[in-house]
Amino acid sequence: MQSFSRGWSFLKQAWAMAFKDKDLLKPSIYALIVGMIVSVIGIIPIIGVALLLSDSQFGQIIMGILGLLMIFVQYMITYIFSAMTVYLIYGYLAEGDGRMDHAWAIVRRDFFDIVSLALVSTLVTWFRNATRNNRGRNNLFASLATGLLRSLGGVLEALWLETSYLVLPAMVIDDLNLKNGLQRIWNITKQNLLLIGIGFVGIRWVTGLIGFVLGFGGFVIALAIGGGAVYATGGFGVVSIVAIAVGVFIFFALVMIASVISSYTNAAYHTCLYIWAREAEKAQTAGQDIHVAAPAPLAAVLG
Repeated sequence: MQSFSRGWSFLKQAWAMAFKDKDLLKPSIYALIVGMIVSVIGIIPIIGVALLLSDSQFGQIIMGILGLLMIFVQYMITYIFSAMTVYLIYGYLAEGDGRMDHAWAIVRRDFFDIVSLALVSTLVTWFRNATRNNRGRNNLFASLATGLLRSLGGVLEALWLETSYLVLPAMVIDDLNLKNGLQRIWNITKQNLLLIGIGFVGIRWVTGLIGFVLGFGGFVIALAIGGGAVYATGGFGVVSIVAIAVGVFIFFALVMIASVISSYTNAAYHTCLYIWAREAEKAQTAGQDIHVAAPAPLAAVLG
């Protein structure tokens, strides 16, 4: 419960920053819009292959390749705009202003590093999906092996998710490539320079609950508007179809809001964690006490 309370407090602190500097929110909104457009465009060839070649092995291979390509592109979009958010938050905390022109320059500088991060994330997702879809044979050994692989895939996915959240700030703030960024995060973790645990502040719980409430609330509203119109008019007509469209729009609007809240808040939290660990590392190198002050949004939560 304390973790959830701290998560809620941090969310309020993070959004207080965003309300003071609206640029901090722009990349999360851009990511959502670009991601939706790319998804709509990308699904067209996949549907085409599914309709024309789904019964052949060649078609299955092509669909698999296109699916992986879509996952990679979506990771690229996520990391490009998350990198911008990280740098904007860093600029805001360091200088009181997150500048979009600087954030774009950082993305151009780190583009190939972001590509490498997206590639690894795509491979992790592919491995997780492969283990999840592997049913195994009808014998005890095969079932145990399949269960072990599924567990390994789940653990790998969870570990990589948290690692990528911290590697991105290392790449953006300290201009590190993926290899050096991973080494940096490993050293910080090994030396206990992350001065609180990742889950000490329950960001995931809070954003997950917000996502559920908004998604479920949007579904109920959409059902009430669409279903109510159909019931009131006695069938599907112009009025009921318009009402259904309005309900669907409200549902997706609330889901999009939840996505922006989650994306921005997670980026803000892990950026603050990395900056704090970075300052602790500097203090350790200088032979000082590593218990340095946390960045303001995180310090306000920790007391």
